[in-house]
Amino acid sequence: MKRIALIVTTYNRPDALAAVLEGCLAQTDRDFEVIVADDGSAQDTSDLVAAYQARAPFAIKHVWQEDTGFRAAAIRNRALAATDAEYIIFIDGDCVPPPEFVSSHRRLAERGWFLSGNRMMLAQELTGKALRNRLPIHLWRASDWFKARRQGQIGRLLPLLRMPVPGWLRKLLPERWQGAKTCNLSAWRDDLLRVNGLDESYTGWGLEDSDLVIRLLRAGIHSKSARFSVPVFHLWHREHDRSGLEENRRRLQEVLQATHVRAVKGVDQYL
Repeated sequence: MKRIALIVTTYNRPDALAAVLEGCLAQTDRDFEVIVADDGSAQDTSDLVAAYQARAPFAIKHVWQEDTGFRAAAIRNRALAATDAEYIIFIDGDCVPPPEFVSSHRRLAERGWFLSGNRMMLAQELTGKALRNRLPIHLWRASDWFKARRQGQIGRLLPLLRMPVPGWLRKLLPERWQGAKTCNLSAWRDDLLRVNGLDESYTGWGLEDSDLVIRLLRAGIHSKSARFSVPVFHLWHREHDRSGLEENRRRLQEVLQATHVRAVKGVDQYL
């Protein structure tokens, strides 16, 4: 049985991180570890992680780096270096997993493929209510979500559908990189190391996950859809600073035209 690490990226949002960790505690499959990949949060996040470390029936590690701006690629690389688990699941610290999240990723994992899941977006009002009242949205039933949809508090219901999708259909677009995001992405650790993890050359928010997926494809690791099996519930947040997005788009276009597999500045510096 493969050992799994769930890497949760966070930055100064302990209330949202608490909701995510509650979702982790409720997993039907508890044979995994959590690595909180902390991009420079304050002491309240450390205190929160310590409280959950005392409660959890699985290991929780806290990997922290200094706050010098948005460096999600760097903290994910540090977290990747901090585990020897065979299989890695990436989510964000504002994406709450339902109880079957880990078990579904485990079931769908396959050598030669990475998994790309989807997310359901919560509106600002519902997010605020869920965090203030510590609502267990990871345990909500279909009727709860239908009610939220009628009230305009969530986006599409489609990500919630659980369907027995045949394996061949999940592999219908093996070279697709568009839409794959590290808020719900999993891969074998040795495949991630082969491409040297995420590329820290990207500065600020945006597209470092697309770069990773493109290089995985180039290394012969194909895209397998995990839709209708492994959704996450994405809590609302203000839009990140996108001042560096145009430069990141330029960099991604260069990557699309290049042939390299390994990140220019990647995880090897932490190994």
